[in-house]
Amino acid sequence: MIKDRIDDIREVISEIKGQAFEDSGVTLIAVSKNKTVDDIREAMEAGITDIGENKVQELCQKMDEIGDNLNYHMIGNLQSNKVKDIVGRVKLIHSVDRKSLVKEIEKRCKREGIVQDVLVQVNISKEDTKSGVYVEDLKELLDFIETKEHIKVRGLMTMAPYYDNPDDAAWVFAKLKEIFEDIKTMNYNNIEMEYLSMGMSHDYKIALENGANMIRVGSYIFGERVYN
Repeated sequence: MIKDRIDDIREVISEIKGQAFEDSGVTLIAVSKNKTVDDIREAMEAGITDIGENKVQELCQKMDEIGDNLNYHMIGNLQSNKVKDIVGRVKLIHSVDRKSLVKEIEKRCKREGIVQDVLVQVNISKEDTKSGVYVEDLKELLDFIETKEHIKVRGLMTMAPYYDNPDDAAWVFAKLKEIFEDIKTMNYNNIEMEYLSMGMSHDYKIALENGANMIRVGSYIFGERVYN
């Protein structure tokens, strides 16, 4: 079942991007929160190379058990006191959205002599329930990160509001894509626009149509989550 769903997503990516999934430039992140290591291993057997988690503790447990066979992504809100547990261990932190978090990442990475790749999370819709820097504050945050030596921005991330009709989320994705392209024209040294992480199970097709090259799909791959 997991394999069938992953194959379905790859087929959709191929249709939207007009080329085979392997050549599309799209990274499919399987979001495995509240799912077992056995579920993840089944996804790995189906070709998944990247998984995402929302909670640091759960991410660390899975990294310890699975080892270096995957690219790990921290996609949830990250508290500063948890930074020490994941820097240097994850491919990307997707949720950088404030100076205090940048300072903590810089401090921890400097101590370990490493550089951590991150995405800046942008709250396009300004929903109170979502994290992310507002568009009007984005440049200030990027300028701040530009002064750091141990944190490198590799792109942007957003979460769209939930709409019954996923097409209604297109404006959010289109706006972030526009910002993504604008930043490419700026003369930053420490900031590059490689990854545009947007779209989840409900709306990933619309995100792909609006330029996403990294999607975060959980429940569609693994089934609905059961919360204790």
